[in-house]
Amino acid sequence: MKDLIVINPYCPEESKKERLEKIVRYSVGNRIHKVFSTVEEVENADLRNKRILFTISLGQSGINLSWYAIMKYLRINSNALDGSVGGVILDGNSEIFTKSTGRSLVFTANRAGCTFPGRPLVEGTRTLKNYNIQAQNLNTDNMGAYMTAGRDLVNNIMKYSPKKKAHPNILVLHAGNSSISNSLALWNMVKKHLPQCHFNEISLRNGQIIDCRGCSYATCRHFGEEGSCFYGGTITKKVYPAILACDALVMVCPNYNDALGANLTAFVNRMTALFTAHRFYDKSLFGVVVSGYSGGDIVAEQLISGLNMNKTFALPGKFAILETANNPGEITVSEGVGRRAESFAHNMKSVLIG
Repeated sequence: MKDLIVINPYCPEESKKERLEKIVRYSVGNRIHKVFSTVEEVENADLRNKRILFTISLGQSGINLSWYAIMKYLRINSNALDGSVGGVILDGNSEIFTKSTGRSLVFTANRAGCTFPGRPLVEGTRTLKNYNIQAQNLNTDNMGAYMTAGRDLVNNIMKYSPKKKAHPNILVLHAGNSSISNSLALWNMVKKHLPQCHFNEISLRNGQIIDCRGCSYATCRHFGEEGSCFYGGTITKKVYPAILACDALVMVCPNYNDALGANLTAFVNRMTALFTAHRFYDKSLFGVVVSGYSGGDIVAEQLISGLNMNKTFALPGKFAILETANNPGEITVSEGVGRRAESFAHNMKSVLIG
């Protein structure tokens, strides 16, 4: 029986906690679990190799001070959650802040070693309008859909297990110029330590990559069921089949103005058509991010929200390697980068190869 830990940072305002407590009780059900509410309890616990549900009441401000203390501890102790699998329920009294807080939480816990299955965030905004469609599909009200999502999340946390292979297939997407790209150079440093893997590397640099045009759901699903999209092109001819065939997706991402590059962003958006007919819970997501100055965490969080939270790719612990390099080739002489690239490759192997 796997241990379930609920990390529920203390909130002094009783009125803020009511709805969250209701959904947590329903989501956890009759499972035996421990609840930690303070940073002292977290610091004194062994949270490795556990199943962890983060539940936070955000109120109107989007701020829970007790969570910030716990987040500080996790950022300083990079192995605190090694081997654990987590999920998040956030409840707010505003229409904003839940997604940004969830993205930051998942990034922080992931850096501390926590794996997150696809769709690890259940969020309740003030009006619960974000459950309009789910409520219709489930023939219930929005609160019922919210609670169902919480229970499904806990089930996913408890049953999650990565699928390992002797020779996994890895799809690598990039949009870089191989002669000058620090991001591609870093990926090549990682790749050389993965001889057991089969690689399919696709450049989105050449040819026109058109962004999503926002087709109706019926149109999008029609094309998705055919493994295609309204615009066609490289995305549907090469990338869609490669996504379906891969065991893991590696996104090689230079940091452009604290954002994913346009072609990689277009890829994430164009995934919607394929997603209407397929789910990717059994595929792992990895990121290779190089920033010229700073902000690699922002790009990594965009990968989390776009592909893990939205498109259901699993997020292995320590899913991304983040480096800083500016001039072409600078990454190759960055102090200690070879050791860090090898360590990242070892992490990939531990997730994928068995």
